[in-house]
Amino acid sequence: MSEYTKSLVAKVKAQNMNEPEFHQAVEEVVESLDLVLERHPEYRSAKILERMVEPERIIIFRVPWMDDQGEIHINRGYRIEMNSAIGPYKGGLRFHPSVTLGILKFLAFEQVFKNSLTTLPMGGGKGGSDFDPKGKSDNEVMRFCQSFMTELFRHIGPDTDVPAGDIGVGGREIGYLFGQYKRLRNEFTGVLTGKGLNWGGSLIRPEATGYGAVYFAQQMLHTKGHDIEGKVFAVSGFGNVAWGVVQKINQLGGKVVTLSGPDGFIYDKDGVRGEKIDYMLKMRSSSNDRVKDYADKFKVEFYPGKRPWSVKVDVAMPCATQNELNGDDAKELVKNGCICVCEGANMPTTIEGYKFFTQADVLFAPGKAANAGGVATSGLEMSQNSMRLPWSKDEVDKRLHEIMVRIHNTCISTAEKYGTPGNYVNGANIAGFLKVADAMLDQGLV
Repeated sequence: MSEYTKSLVAKVKAQNMNEPEFHQAVEEVVESLDLVLERHPEYRSAKILERMVEPERIIIFRVPWMDDQGEIHINRGYRIEMNSAIGPYKGGLRFHPSVTLGILKFLAFEQVFKNSLTTLPMGGGKGGSDFDPKGKSDNEVMRFCQSFMTELFRHIGPDTDVPAGDIGVGGREIGYLFGQYKRLRNEFTGVLTGKGLNWGGSLIRPEATGYGAVYFAQQMLHTKGHDIEGKVFAVSGFGNVAWGVVQKINQLGGKVVTLSGPDGFIYDKDGVRGEKIDYMLKMRSSSNDRVKDYADKFKVEFYPGKRPWSVKVDVAMPCATQNELNGDDAKELVKNGCICVCEGANMPTTIEGYKFFTQADVLFAPGKAANAGGVATSGLEMSQNSMRLPWSKDEVDKRLHEIMVRIHNTCISTAEKYGTPGNYVNGANIAGFLKVADAMLDQGLV
């Protein structure tokens, strides 16, 4: 890094103490941007980067709710409105005990670049709560969501900030949140995405992040003369993203041999296919948050407390959570012949891991590019809501595929233009930055 970017990262760390994920996200991006700042000093003089690492607005609020036994609980709610230079804030809501201000700032920062890459008019934001929906009754979740939205509603809107789901926020939660928004505002608008199909949702939205990541991996493999058909994949997680990834890989002729959870990972040498894919939905809805159930049902190997990166595969797709694939995991994958790593989750690979893949000439795509299919389809849902016209599954899938191919090609051409051919990290960071930075310059000191 240059002295300028080193100084910026140091300042971010000093001003945002105890937020290592946010530090990591900023460091990864600004390292790529040295290449741009050398050619475009106007971004430095306008302090574009300094403005981009500072959220436009942070909203923090208390969320009181009552459980089924009549006991009152207090959780904390957040919304990070990071950057609105190219459109209304757009990004998910996460309900999980691990939610902190730092986690959401990292996710919101990543979202700015991801949304820019889709070419759709969406800014970046993120939000959520340390509330844990696991083990709660429907009525408890409803009361929490209603309390959460009673504060959040005044800060969002279809042309201001459009949240979606994320970890812990699925169709049930989106329904309760939307119902409360509608009650408070007395209007039916596309203020949330991930809605039910019979009240404004888009077909394939639950699968879209996974589908899009596989489309991106397909394009990556094509650059080396390979295809998905016949390839063996390691996938982590078993939620919406992993579910979509497994479906699409099977449709394209590949084989997924691993899934993982907080308890460990399974190895299914015959592949996760057919009724096994359907069982992923049952595991997720059970709220047990464990993958051992799959091993017990289908009599496959289970490795407690381990991550699925020690298995011999052609392609790895981390689809669970941040920093789940480290430098040692990267070495193991390369040793076992892995030729491609495509992130389905947000920042699941550590800086050490990604740098090792780059040194080993392994194809590596960051989540801000590869998993943009989810928010892209949310953008398509917003378009359908605005027009009051639903599209067919094939139409949405076709548009999603086109967007992912376009993002891939943008990453490739941008990386080459700035002297690092084949480097998807640089390509994604630079291309995402340029669109937002130019919009910020156009709009003045805001």
